[in-house]
Amino acid sequence: MDWIVLLPPVLAIVLALWTKEVYLSLLAGLWLGATILVGGNPILGLRELIDQLVAVFEEAGNVRILLFSLLVGGLIALVQGSGGVEGFIRWASNRGWGQTRRGAEFLAWAIGMVIFVESSITCLIVGAINRPLFDRLKIPREKLAFYCDTTSAAVCMSIPLNGWGAFVLGLLAAQGMTDGAVGLLATAVLLNFYALFAIGFALLLALTGWRFGSMKTAEIRAETTGELLAPGAVPLVAAEIVELEPVEASGNRARHLIVPILVMVGMIFFGLYVTGEGQIMKGSGSTSVLWAVIAAVSVAMVLYALPGSGRDGKVLMKPTESMALVLKGSGGLVGMVVLVALAFALGQVSRALEMGPYIIGVVGTGWPTWWLPAMIFIVGGFVSFTLGSSWTGFAILIPIALPLAEGLGISMPLMLGAVLAGGVFGDHASPLSDTSLIASMSAASDHVDHINTQLPYALVLAGFSILAFLIAGILL
Repeated sequence: MDWIVLLPPVLAIVLALWTKEVYLSLLAGLWLGATILVGGNPILGLRELIDQLVAVFEEAGNVRILLFSLLVGGLIALVQGSGGVEGFIRWASNRGWGQTRRGAEFLAWAIGMVIFVESSITCLIVGAINRPLFDRLKIPREKLAFYCDTTSAAVCMSIPLNGWGAFVLGLLAAQGMTDGAVGLLATAVLLNFYALFAIGFALLLALTGWRFGSMKTAEIRAETTGELLAPGAVPLVAAEIVELEPVEASGNRARHLIVPILVMVGMIFFGLYVTGEGQIMKGSGSTSVLWAVIAAVSVAMVLYALPGSGRDGKVLMKPTESMALVLKGSGGLVGMVVLVALAFALGQVSRALEMGPYIIGVVGTGWPTWWLPAMIFIVGGFVSFTLGSSWTGFAILIPIALPLAEGLGISMPLMLGAVLAGGVFGDHASPLSDTSLIASMSAASDHVDHINTQLPYALVLAGFSILAFLIAGILL
């Protein structure tokens, strides 16, 4: 009956995709997992469920991500209410940016490529800047969520000068690979086929307008009816935040968006430098993003309170008005924060049930060696998908894949690349992933609709990745 450990995350995912009720689906999976943990008693399972939710807040990193998620809502409300978003659109229009569907989609892709310091920040910035452009051009919210999601984990792992790179280097150090770890990671990045394919595929879609599957249906709906969301869709951001009108004193100035965003990006590097004690690659990602969004909100409040910041020399917003917007924006993301907390709790339960080691044990090592990189990608993708965490997939598979590569004479960078690719796929495709949740939030998209439209693309890319790992396994 060991297979029963797979049921909690699988139940949550299947129910979410079937019923479109994400909250109850996660709770159902969490209750089942907690019940298994306590020996099958559903009443004790309820108590364990509550304990697991409380335990989410015992992890400092989890709390930082949850606070970050709340403050992101405050920042969105601030820049929306300041007129900064409208000002940026006008500034971009004067330069001919994002005036066509191709231009807007390419701009979303390009911004995602440039902001590689942290996956959550990437999602936020791509969504905040491009949502008004996409709305005006009748590009569905699901498509924007796709660009937010695709240019987050894939880009951060392909340009690992961030917490992602630091985490992987830490796992390599734990395997005794202190010398040459950076070189191994750098080579593995070039063999992370899923991330490379995802980045290239998103660019292809932006430049050609090619589409298929449920994303095509969504795009046709938006073009013909003007409906940016599917009927019955529930976006992860409250409508009053997305549709927030600029304050009366607004001059619709682009700098009211650009300055807070630049502060946030710059603060990421500063946070990584400080928490890494002078080494950016060793910094704390969760601490850095929290510092970054706090700094961005603080600078925005000061900027908007300066004399002449508003129209006709007026003050744009008093601090009390800014704080009211921050609280309003944060309140609009309470639902999203609950989802992230539930996803964290389900991940805890799945790890307590030792789901990852069970999957590895089922797969075994009796495969021909040229199959192993592809198999590691498949197993890593499944683990990360069901847990909603690429980093958990990395932590489970790196201690297994690298000794296996060394013992069987398989290319070490190729095996590491397969682990990284599987993690990025899981992060990209799973409805439990925090980056997928933040992508839906940033794009103001329904989360299940985002996953349903993105999943066909992700599965196609995964298929090509398996083929690439099979070929590389033979050649390398």
